[in-house]
Parts: sequence; C-alpha cells; structure tokens
Amino acid sequence: GFLVLLMIFTLPLAAQESPDESQPLSLEEIDRQLNNPLAKTWALVLQNNTGILDGDLVDGTATSNVLFFQPLLPIPVGRNLVFSGRPVFPMVTAPLIDSETGTAEGHTTGLGDLQLLTLIGPGKADGWVWGAGATFKFPTASDVRLGQGKYQAGPAAMVFHMGRPWVTGLLLQHWSSFAGDDDRSTTRFTDLQYVVRYSLPKAWSIGAGPSITYDWEAESGDRWTVPVGLGVTKTVRVGSLPMKLRAEVHYSLIRPDSIGEKWNLRLQVTPVIKSPFIE
Repeated sequence: GFLVLLMIFTLPLAAQESPDESQPLSLEEIDRQLNNPLAKTWALVLQNNTGILDGDLVDGTATSNVLFFQPLLPIPVGRNLVFSGRPVFPMVTAPLIDSETGTAEGHTTGLGDLQLLTLIGPGKADGWVWGAGATFKFPTASDVRLGQGKYQAGPAAMVFHMGRPWVTGLLLQHWSSFAGDDDRSTTRFTDLQYVVRYSLPKAWSIGAGPSITYDWEAESGDRWTVPVGLGVTKTVRVGSLPMKLRAEVHYSLIRPDSIGEKWNLRLQVTPVIKSPFIE
C-alpha cells in the first residue's frame, strides 16, 4: 500500500533535468548519478532488506526484515556546493528469540530508530567527489526491542569516483550515544559502506553497496560484520517518471558469534522526482 501511494504521489512530476541542459537526463546517466550521495538529483528511496540470522544464541536460523524510506533531497549551497540531509525511516521486523531454547517464537514489527545523515561537498557529476558532515540517530523505536533507546551522533564523510563505466566510493558514518534512556547500554558504532558498480548499456548496471560495521561496545567476537555482495540495477521510465530498480544479495564473511546476519536480500525501488532547484 505504501509503495502504491508513493507512486501516485510522484507520477505527475516531470523527469529530472540536467543543470546544464534543458533536455532530461538519459536513464543511463540517472542510474550513474544516483550512486553519488551528493548527486543533485532528487529521489525517494524505498529499500527492503530481508536477513537470515544465525549464531550461538539461535537454534538454526531466524529471519529479520527492515524496510527503509530514504528521501534524497539535496539543496544547492552557493555556486558549487550541495547540502544533503538524508533522513532514514526504518520499519523493523525482528525475531523473538527464546533465551533458553534459542528458537524464534514469532516476530515483532514497528518503527525503528530514525537516522539522519547530513553531508556537504562539491556538486560534481564526474571525477572525484567528496563530502563531510554529521550523522545522527534518535530513539524513536515503537518497541524497546527495535531500537537502542539512545540519542547518538558522530562524524560522516564520503569520497567517490564518478567514472564511466565504473563508479566506486566509500561512505563512512560513526555514532556515539550522548543521551537517552539511562537503563540502556552505551553505544559506539561505525558503518563503512563501500560501493562498486559497473554501467552496462540500456541503463543496466551490476555491482554492490554493502556496509562493513564495527560495534565498539560489543564483546570481541561480536564486533565485526564484513559482507560481500553482487546485484543488478535497471533504470526505467514509468510514464515520464524515471525509476531505479535494484536487487542485491550480500553474504557476511565475518559476523557476530552470538547472533548476526549471514545472508541479506536487498530490493530497492527509487522514483526520481524533479528538483525545484534545477530549471
């Protein structure tokens, strides 16, 4: 239902236009530019992640699901800079693991902790692009089992090479808790997303964008998650609306001993909407 409403909202909007030309961007160029966190293109990202979990605390395997809504609405600053404030609204479905038997006895679903990534940097579409800023998490979870109960903040930085046909890059975020529920554990967490994508004809591309994570407050065997992956992306038009479709599979070579994500299936739908700052 949410996806249908999203499409109804965006269908009347015109295709994204180039800042230098009156002609709309090609689907191939839209596909390439949307890999850049500081792209001038506006987009509404709907991303679903289904995970298969295992570990010492789980008897067999368990599943989880996180649906993210991430509007990308960058704003030009001056002549050459772009500011991006990217909120992330998570809808989380987490397994209920029996602490004695390790079996999953159903799931709980609700709103997770809201995230906000802010970056500022040159608004380039080619070559080396970079940005720096801050990242935040807010204790908005509707259930204590779906969030960390802490206000968190820290630095963020990115560096990408927007080439043809290769796009590669790194996006780093780190959060440390500074307020919130005194009964909840202190948090320090680092996320490094690495992106490798190769453009193909007719607005296809292959590659992956998984995240390496490190939990500074966890036990030594539970700190690292290191996934690898591969996926395919296709950008199409629905009427005049460009839409980016993606499917990726990630496998964690290293994951927490107690409970961690072994496999992840990521499905993403990204309608591209007109930016009011581009004529």
